[in-house]
Amino acid sequence: MPARTPAQNARVALLLEVAGTPKPGNVDRHRDLPDLRFDHFLAGTVGTERGLEMAAEGAAVGAAFERAVEGMAAQGGGNTQFGALLLLTPLVRAARKDLSQPVVESVLEETTVADAANFYRAFEHVDVFVSDPPEDMAPLDVRRGGDAVPTLEERGLTLFDVMERSVPGDDVAREWVTGFERSFRAAKRLAEADGTPLERAAAVFLSLLAERPDTLVAKRHGEDIAQNITDRAAELHDTNALEDDHEAVETFADELVERGVNPGTTADVTAAGLFIALEHGEIEV
Repeated sequence: MPARTPAQNARVALLLEVAGTPKPGNVDRHRDLPDLRFDHFLAGTVGTERGLEMAAEGAAVGAAFERAVEGMAAQGGGNTQFGALLLLTPLVRAARKDLSQPVVESVLEETTVADAANFYRAFEHVDVFVSDPPEDMAPLDVRRGGDAVPTLEERGLTLFDVMERSVPGDDVAREWVTGFERSFRAAKRLAEADGTPLERAAAVFLSLLAERPDTLVAKRHGEDIAQNITDRAAELHDTNALEDDHEAVETFADELVERGVNPGTTADVTAAGLFIALEHGEIEV
């Protein structure tokens, strides 16, 4: 069987992530959100093709990311995979050489002010939920899109610098400054898990949610709710509920959807872990 390219594996990872079920609070193949459906994620994944190919060809991370987001946004649901693409783009870029943490870290640290500018412009393609920045960072509010670029240039901030300034409070950015620590750990768990790739994706999602409060939930609903969700996920994970009491996880998933509590950052890290596992040959599709 011919090997897939890194860009193709990245799109497979996006598809496996959204198709895994149950993933409490998130869109999956059995659950839609009121304004965001499973088919939006499928169409969004198709739209990422050119941007991910650019990363695989060696294009700058920022330019490849903006192009992937622009394509992803060409569907009716809005933002489906912005955070996942912010993780996948540098991973695909690193896979040209070697998908190891040292190589990934070098890709991140070599980003430029131009990469940061393209990251900001990506916000013009889709509505992404973000918190209000501190007063001294207001000129760099990502919701300003390209209007913030002169300030970026004036301060000489690279994309890695922007990610550093987003921690704590954003666990996608945290991956950037920790060498994708959780993503590589997720890949190892995927390799060690039992079941089909979709079953493994759901199990690893629950394990990630159980170990750390989701920062998107914290931003939207507060840290107490985010911690409560993690505590409940930990109880289910500790009792191996996906195998022994699958209905309990399904009920938890339905409840979070009904409440509008969406652990989207955890899904982003799951997608990154799936890509690493696919590239390393640790799961087969």
